[in-house]
Amino acid sequence: MRRDSNAELPLFAGTRPAGVDEAGRGPLAGPVVAAAVVFGPGAVPHGLADSKILLPHVRERLAAEIRGVALGWAVAWADPAEIDRLNILQASMLAMQRAVLRLGVRPDHVQVDGNCCPRLAHGLRCTVETIVRGDAKIPAISAASILAKVARDAMMVPMETRYPGYGFDRHKGYPTPEHLRALAKLGPSPIYRRSFRPVAASLGRRA
Repeated sequence: MRRDSNAELPLFAGTRPAGVDEAGRGPLAGPVVAAAVVFGPGAVPHGLADSKILLPHVRERLAAEIRGVALGWAVAWADPAEIDRLNILQASMLAMQRAVLRLGVRPDHVQVDGNCCPRLAHGLRCTVETIVRGDAKIPAISAASILAKVARDAMMVPMETRYPGYGFDRHKGYPTPEHLRALAKLGPSPIYRRSFRPVAASLGRRA
């Protein structure tokens, strides 16, 4: 089921809807990370929003609150090799599927940000709904976007120690001018997505 971004969103009647979102489709390096969140009645932190518009320290604070009050939450990812094998969209769907399956509670409905549905395991019987800009409309999806973003940033920061010189602790793998200069100078490290055009071009120049 897909709902347009301008449609009026009815409240789902089920008792355990889960919000799902991802972070990290655009970077040249690192995993794509997804999160799933189930809130109990009245247990929604104040100030939830699309993670991209929140300052880092606000995301960190909200992530801690979400983990503390959620009925269930989980984070999962697809690594660069899976991204290269599947493509970034399908790898994002795989990460979302893994996040839902790792939830400590079983949802009866899943609300996904965007317009593409992940394939859920056959043993997980629930309805799935896509909501364009759901991370700005549905608290559980907003919470999932925050957990996914915070988790991915935390994964990328130590990569600067492991692979120094790229600036992963600053740009988190996104194609900033600083990052593109470092990629041109150093070439891709093992955590790069080799199917992405700037990385493939760098490999081609070096070959």
